[in-house]
Amino acid sequence: MNILLCCAAGMSTSLLVQKMEAEAKNMGLDAKIWAVSVDEIRNHIDKADVLLVGPQIRYKLASLKELGKEKGIPVEMINTVDYGTLNGKNVVNFALKLLNK
Repeated sequence: MNILLCCAAGMSTSLLVQKMEAEAKNMGLDAKIWAVSVDEIRNHIDKADVLLVGPQIRYKLASLKELGKEKGIPVEMINTVDYGTLNGKNVVNFALKLLNK
């Protein structure tokens, strides 16, 4: 499973990525999780099974959903509380739900 996170600069989600990787490992999942800036999305989306968008760029959600539709992958915004508290477990579970796994 490949989970791509998108935020303003690709930096603010790096801690969340680390938490998500630890949770995925604890859950026995084989997951690649990485974060990029919104400007880099087109270079990475083809490798993703799901795209999760940071709350700080919610204004980009509609256009990113369109891109996801073109690529056939789900695109949703990360819950603001889970993002703010770096709740890797909830975000991994959200990604799994989007993928129906």
